[in-house]
Amino acid sequence: MTDRNIRIQSLDRGAVEDQEIEIVERKGIGHPDSICDGIAEAVSRALAQAYLDRVGKVLHYNTDETQLVAGDAAPAFGGGEVVEPIYILIVGRATKRYEGQEIPVDSIALKAARNYLRENLPNLDLETDVIVDVRLGEGSGDLQEVFSEDGGTVPMANDTSFGVGHAPLSETEQIVYNTERRLIEDFGEDHPALGQDIKVMGKREGSTIDLTVAAALVDTYVPNMEAYEAEIDAIRAYVTDLAYEYTDREVRVHVNTADDTASGAIYLTTTGTSAEQGDDGSVGRGNRANGLITPNRSMSMEATSGKNPVNHIGKIYNLLSTKIAMEVVEEVEGIRDLRVRLLSQIGSPIDQPHVADLHVITEAGYELGDVDPEIRQIVDDALASVEDLTAAVIRGELSTF
Repeated sequence: MTDRNIRIQSLDRGAVEDQEIEIVERKGIGHPDSICDGIAEAVSRALAQAYLDRVGKVLHYNTDETQLVAGDAAPAFGGGEVVEPIYILIVGRATKRYEGQEIPVDSIALKAARNYLRENLPNLDLETDVIVDVRLGEGSGDLQEVFSEDGGTVPMANDTSFGVGHAPLSETEQIVYNTERRLIEDFGEDHPALGQDIKVMGKREGSTIDLTVAAALVDTYVPNMEAYEAEIDAIRAYVTDLAYEYTDREVRVHVNTADDTASGAIYLTTTGTSAEQGDDGSVGRGNRANGLITPNRSMSMEATSGKNPVNHIGKIYNLLSTKIAMEVVEEVEGIRDLRVRLLSQIGSPIDQPHVADLHVITEAGYELGDVDPEIRQIVDDALASVEDLTAAVIRGELSTF
């Protein structure tokens, strides 16, 4: 065991599952904010790999300011059209020259962004429906110096910041996360009318869970109102069955509640995303590093996607704190609720946080002293191997939103 500053104490609130009201949200991969997160992270991975391939190490960069300006469309049963294309601006900083070598960061970013859109938004025509622009400037000298500081084997923190993680996921959190994921990965296989813009809001009030699902449908696959209503009914039935895999509580599912079928005002799109109809997006405004928005929990407001995975605390500590929380719950008996907070200090090694602060609620029959040694060892080991997380991120093995 090292001398890292690891603090473990009792959590200063009741377990989330015991609270009367719980609210959980997930913005799906086709939501404008998530599109920005996904592109920013795809560009980040591409730049990191290009640097490794060309110079043998990851150079200074950040692409976490990507923005989306919504377009305009005229959806119609059987197929409409995009009237004004979506505009995506990849903004950030990147090292373009290193030891006399020019690195085509703009071209790398553009290719990564278009590949991401092609893979994740199949109803978006890259020729006509979207404009992708790249504006990557050079990084500031002082931050590059911190980034590439010599003399130590562990990177130095780029900022004084913190990351937050929690575990285990509550029933409501599990339902909300898996509703969007399984609609895309399972239900969508046989229902091409389902677009990628799916937002799920969960509210648990006492022992009743309400799920409000906003699901964009793609007009090409919806010939009329009857077909639209049939798709909505199928989504409702699928989500209801899914929810009862995770809970015995009462579940009520509401789909596209703003629809007014009598007037024809329904959630019908041409591309499968609300980005075609006035809904702008930005990195960091959506899901946290664990894929959820959880106001009942402590959260960091840092954007995780697009930041460099070597020393940017806004990325590393949010992912690491989530990883630690999950490992503790899996490996240590008697944990009912856990919060992990990691705080850095700029210029200090990332494996030596200013404090690693863990708050625990134990199961009945367990005391804090019973679990403290095991938790402390897991935290210490995770910090000692923090650089493994960088490689996992670059390989695309960890989701950032």
